[in-house]
Amino acid sequence: MSIETTYAHRFDRTESDRRMVWKVLTRHFFQRWVGPEDAVLDLGAGFCEFINNISAGRKYAMGLNPVTQSKAGPDVAVYSHDASVLWPLPAGSVDLVFACYIFEHLESKKALTSCLAEIHRVLRLGRIFIALGPNIRYCHDVYWDFIDHYLPLSDKSLVEAVEVAGLRVDEVIPRFLPFTMSGKRLPPLFLVRLYLKLRFVWPVFGKQMLIVACNHV
Repeated sequence: MSIETTYAHRFDRTESDRRMVWKVLTRHFFQRWVGPEDAVLDLGAGFCEFINNISAGRKYAMGLNPVTQSKAGPDVAVYSHDASVLWPLPAGSVDLVFACYIFEHLESKKALTSCLAEIHRVLRLGRIFIALGPNIRYCHDVYWDFIDHYLPLSDKSLVEAVEVAGLRVDEVIPRFLPFTMSGKRLPPLFLVRLYLKLRFVWPVFGKQMLIVACNHV
């Protein structure tokens, strides 16, 4: 089964809802890490919900989903490329790499290690890497319900891999967002904004981890 077919089946009925939720997430949470002149790479961009909504000087999207090219905004440069192979971007050319829902789709720890090495290579000194994805410690009962999940990671194992790759981990939120929007109705957007402000509820509902790291060497 192709990536395109899998995601069309999973998200086709929720695409517009996801776009609206990501508009809130970028504006009210992730934008704080991105300056107006920054170069941003959305790794595993998929439907481009993040990169289309973030405000940045230069925007890149990378992934293997064939729909990414058609979903990307006119200001986004798209690379159809395997994240575990040498990237077509120069060293030290990116200010923020945002990796969302990609690591669980890698087929081996070797692929993860290669991907993190590329993140370290393309990031400018002192700039930011953000990883968002399912935390196996809190979603082990539903993690394998998706046919394209291969690599189970916890906040602790991903932190170790990120540090081994040469990045300094600055913030770890083991429980951030709920597990998935697949097959679910859109929550009222004011509730999404409220959820982002009420950090004390994240440990109750969160099954996805958020890790923020810096290229310090």
